[in-house]
Amino acid sequence: MHVYGKSKTTRMTDLLIHLVLIAIAFMSLFPILNAFASSFSGRAAVGAMKVTVFPIDFTLSNYKAIMEDKQFFVSFGVSIQRVLLGGLLQFVLTVMLAYPLSRERARFKGRDIYMWALVIAMLFNGGLIPWYITVKSVGLLDTMWALVLPKAVPVFNVILLMNFMRNLPKELDEAAEMDGAGPWYKMIMLYIPLSLPALATVTLFSFVGHWNAFFDGLLLIHSTEKLPLQTYINLFMVQNMQTESIDPEQMELMLRMSDQGLNAAKVMLSMLPLLLLYPILQRFFIHGIVLGSVKE
Repeated sequence: MHVYGKSKTTRMTDLLIHLVLIAIAFMSLFPILNAFASSFSGRAAVGAMKVTVFPIDFTLSNYKAIMEDKQFFVSFGVSIQRVLLGGLLQFVLTVMLAYPLSRERARFKGRDIYMWALVIAMLFNGGLIPWYITVKSVGLLDTMWALVLPKAVPVFNVILLMNFMRNLPKELDEAAEMDGAGPWYKMIMLYIPLSLPALATVTLFSFVGHWNAFFDGLLLIHSTEKLPLQTYINLFMVQNMQTESIDPEQMELMLRMSDQGLNAAKVMLSMLPLLLLYPILQRFFIHGIVLGSVKE
């Protein structure tokens, strides 16, 4: 064994770890590769379940069909509005809640009370029916606000950002006070610029959460033109599944003339915003979530 080299056992262990990680990565990517291949495959091949990771009977008919589906683009626009409005609201409320909670008890005497309230709210909820009744009673049903306001204060994001701000050097805060800076000035000009990694992380969480949400749209939105994209795609798939379960002959016909390829194309297009955003925020992600999850 060389002094600076690796033993045979260590090399074999490293190789085994790499093989396991490669297998896990492939299993994670396989559904995406399968959906991508299915979106470019013929209906018969997809219905017969012959498609794996490569297209069979290559065609662009699924994407052409989406171009003719006006509701898809209407729902796409609704989801973009939801992400922008919901993300902005979450950003403002998360920062305004995380900053005072990151102060010491001497500066914010009621901090522990608010902290316990947030933790309890994160661990427990009133249930689905009270949540629906509350949204209905304030007149938010079938509006964009029904999708945005119930998720306006993500407690996990608040705690993540709070811990990140708490780990920033206290000398900066003291120096700002000596220069006459008040709480608002310190939050906007000092803490927000220094918290960019954590802010990028919670922004990514907010974007993904709003973009992928479909269940609240099923319950709270009644108008077709106000459906978010994921709710629209989910309704389309569920309707196909229910249709296939009615009659064996109809199921055989659906397998031959399947819409799974069209649904796969819709899923791939719905993933594009996430695939474009993640590389931009990824360099902040690890730094922000690691520092924000450590309590001093």
